[in-house]
Amino acid sequence: MFVTLLIASTIVLLCIFSSKFTYRLGVPALLIFLVLGMLLGSDGVGIEFDDFQIAESVALFALAILIFYGGLGTRWATAKPMVVKASLLSSLGTIMTAIIAGLFCTLILKVDILYGLLFGAVIGSTDAASVFSILRSRKLNLKHGLAPLLEVESGSNDPFAHILTISLIFAIDIRTSGGSFLPLLWIIPLQLVVAIVVSASMAVVAVFLLKRVRLHMEGFYPILLLAIAVFSYAACSALQGNGLLCVYILGIVIGNSKILHKVSMVRFFDAISWLMQIMLFFVLGLLSFPSKMLPMMLPGFLISLIIIFVARPVAVFSILSWFKVPIKQQLFTAWVGYRGAASIVFAIIAVSALGNSLPYDLFHLVFFVALFSVLFQGTLTPLLSKKLKLVDSEDNNTVLKTFTDYFEESHKGLYEHKLSTGNTLIGKCIVDANIPENLLIIMIKRGDEVLVPKGSTEFAENDILMVSGEDFSFFSNSDVEAIDEPANKS
Repeated sequence: MFVTLLIASTIVLLCIFSSKFTYRLGVPALLIFLVLGMLLGSDGVGIEFDDFQIAESVALFALAILIFYGGLGTRWATAKPMVVKASLLSSLGTIMTAIIAGLFCTLILKVDILYGLLFGAVIGSTDAASVFSILRSRKLNLKHGLAPLLEVESGSNDPFAHILTISLIFAIDIRTSGGSFLPLLWIIPLQLVVAIVVSASMAVVAVFLLKRVRLHMEGFYPILLLAIAVFSYAACSALQGNGLLCVYILGIVIGNSKILHKVSMVRFFDAISWLMQIMLFFVLGLLSFPSKMLPMMLPGFLISLIIIFVARPVAVFSILSWFKVPIKQQLFTAWVGYRGAASIVFAIIAVSALGNSLPYDLFHLVFFVALFSVLFQGTLTPLLSKKLKLVDSEDNNTVLKTFTDYFEESHKGLYEHKLSTGNTLIGKCIVDANIPENLLIIMIKRGDEVLVPKGSTEFAENDILMVSGEDFSFFSNSDVEAIDEPANKS
């Protein structure tokens, strides 16, 4: 046991400190997690791990947490204008990419069309973990709504690729057993409908619990939210729905609701998401055999080029051209189509389900494609965004803002507001007062007592609120006394 703990903690430390070094070189941190897993695996130091079923369970759990956090950190007000475009890219775009890549895989690998399409489905989606990690770590302030477009698309297309992968596995099994293909007509709608129903139901329950239940320890709230996310994923999957889509929708609803201790929960999930990324990418690297990857390099390289320069651009241009999106933005959107952990996870699912019936080493083929994509596309993304002049020098468009970012933004004014008799806020909790996000209550003076505001704090008559923000029209029904003028007008 102690040896296992020593190894696990050492691995995490190596991932953390090596990522700091590679960050300075412009290499995506996720790449080093994969490489460390490969170096410590069977072809390296010698840690034996070749159980695809265990890897599938671990990888799907980590991927579900990452996708949930992607939804939790999505600011709906910013993402809403891009939802239609992102939804089409994540659904129709993923299908187009999978079909084009699948047809080329059929020719390059000389396999049956169903196996070719399966390969295309596995590598058809933009990996959310890779996109979130690379764009956030480089802190790219993208113009023209590209950040929410990429955020929503990458967060929601993994579930569609997952559905395609499961459907094609099912189709191969049916053909092998000689059964009817009719069940394929309802398997996709069933996964979508169940995911929407379960996520909507659990969102109502989760928001109610997080707003109304008073726990005696603040640290329990993030754990409660984690339990809700895991339960939702498991329940949806058990009902034959798509658990990944379920937790993504759940995260968006919860993240954009007024709930208690939101900042602490987002900080908790920010840390957990990095731990999940380390675990996910390391396990995937550990499962690989570099010696088996050598025969995959040539076909993997050809397939990578097809996806990067043909399949993904065709899908993106076919959809975004209808919205008259400028060419530069379409080029960048097509480029940020990383294959990553999700594709490798879907490959593991296919290997676990079909085993030796696969005509090709799907896992190592997809592993090479993902490795090449993250290294090649991820490394060049900051340079390309600047060359296309899509980076904003201002901080108001910081990519993929989380609610933690909102809390820590600098405000331009500090004012005092007194709740006089008849004020509509009296008797309400802060979480129920519908206070705008651009206003922050710093403290509350109640007689000789100074209160630290929490979501559960109730306003009382004659309370004096210390408020920081920019637009105080919310308090327009009362006098607002300035305590300090904004220190910075920029």
